[in-house]
Amino acid sequence: MWKVLKIASAFIGIIVGAGFASGQEILQYFTSFGYIGTVGAIVSTTLFAYLGMNLVMLGSRLQTTSHKEVIYKISGRYLGYIVDAIIIFTLFGVGVVMVAGAGATLNQEFGLTPFLGSLLLTILILLTVMLNVEKVIAIIGGITPALIAAVVLISIYCIFTFDKPLDELNEIAVQQKSALSHWFISAINYVSFNIAVGAAMALVMGGAEKNERIAKFGGLFGGLSLGILIVLSHLAIFSKIDQTIGYDMPMLKIVNDISPNLSLVMAVVLFGMIFNTGVGMFYAFVARFVKMNTKKANIMIVVTLAAGFALSFVGFTDLVSLFYPIIGFLGLFLVFALIIAPYRIPKRKE
Repeated sequence: MWKVLKIASAFIGIIVGAGFASGQEILQYFTSFGYIGTVGAIVSTTLFAYLGMNLVMLGSRLQTTSHKEVIYKISGRYLGYIVDAIIIFTLFGVGVVMVAGAGATLNQEFGLTPFLGSLLLTILILLTVMLNVEKVIAIIGGITPALIAAVVLISIYCIFTFDKPLDELNEIAVQQKSALSHWFISAINYVSFNIAVGAAMALVMGGAEKNERIAKFGGLFGGLSLGILIVLSHLAIFSKIDQTIGYDMPMLKIVNDISPNLSLVMAVVLFGMIFNTGVGMFYAFVARFVKMNTKKANIMIVVTLAAGFALSFVGFTDLVSLFYPIIGFLGLFLVFALIIAPYRIPKRKE
């Protein structure tokens, strides 16, 4: 059971980054649709559970150390090439967004120049990615419970303390900017985007677990738990939507209204989740091209992170608004492949 929980926690940690933990993703993809956004969050929960289960299970079944082998097996030669290219693009791109997000977080909460926050994250990722995959999974999974606890507690507080009529809150919510024009398309796009983000590291993580049953349930519980966090975050932001208008990080604003001291703690948790996703992205990106824990891999890690650090100065907000919906649509290729993959690839003989 412990292994299942460790995989589930790591799966959440891989996917959850700056956008989710801050509440900005949830606001744009779900809360901005008002009441119906709750249905969208439930749709996303169901898909996350199924696709998370398939991802980690397939990694275990094929005992992969890189996403490349699995992607070509489940997608075929030609579609596999497209999906592989999408994942490579996603890994590096989201890694860059996380570096930018670290700078933005420390700038908003502590007033530090974005350069310092981005540099700090880059150094931390560099040191962590040079470890072996089991240690990386342990680090990612170890930070995740803090976020889960924070989201659950904040959501409970918000749900029980909102003081405006639901119709009034709904009217305010639907006036907020949405990532996409329709709630159902938004829900599917959000899952597709996040699966594209987490696929490579989830497959590598599954490959580190020889017991396919443990991997399967780890991915299932991870996807289900992630979906529940989405629903809770949506309800929290919806219930306080009148207080979070105009803020880039709604969850941080909610916590700050409760207590400035707690806001500092939340900022640290947020930075930790950005770190989690950054590690997952850059580790899987490098693992796609070279064998890890080698001199060649270490050189590539340094070069890749240096390029990511330089590109992060485009700006966190601009990177998110441009990058995320595009990945969501491209990621549909991978989602379709994952839905049918368990029927195409036979179980490994013990």
